[in-house]
Amino acid sequence: MNAINWFEIPTTDFDRAVTFYETVMAVSLHRQVFNEEPNAIFPYDQDSGCVGGSVVHSPYSQPGTSGPVVYLNAQSATNLEQILSRVESAGGKIVMPKTDIGPIGFAGMFLDCEGNRIGLHSPHAQAS
Repeated sequence: MNAINWFEIPTTDFDRAVTFYETVMAVSLHRQVFNEEPNAIFPYDQDSGCVGGSVVHSPYSQPGTSGPVVYLNAQSATNLEQILSRVESAGGKIVMPKTDIGPIGFAGMFLDCEGNRIGLHSPHAQAS
């Protein structure tokens, strides 16, 4: 069981934020409206119990740098570096470069175009 089953990244400019995450993460987000609020959902396997999440424009949440931090799955240390390399040109700011965090892998952190503090995580490569 996952401690988290869904996350939402708040926005003030929904379209700008969706473009930012599609550019930085090199994925397409699925746009949908839930409860009259625009959402752009990150790809995830809904049938396998994986954690999912979205970029959302809601009157109930505002972007910011304090509070909980969501760590997006970078999948590999190389991919983590590639994601960070796209952050600034997409309108964000790197606040922690790729950092070895011991046996659990690597992490990085950035401020997105909305001012949210977002983490990245990748495990160490598995020995074959």
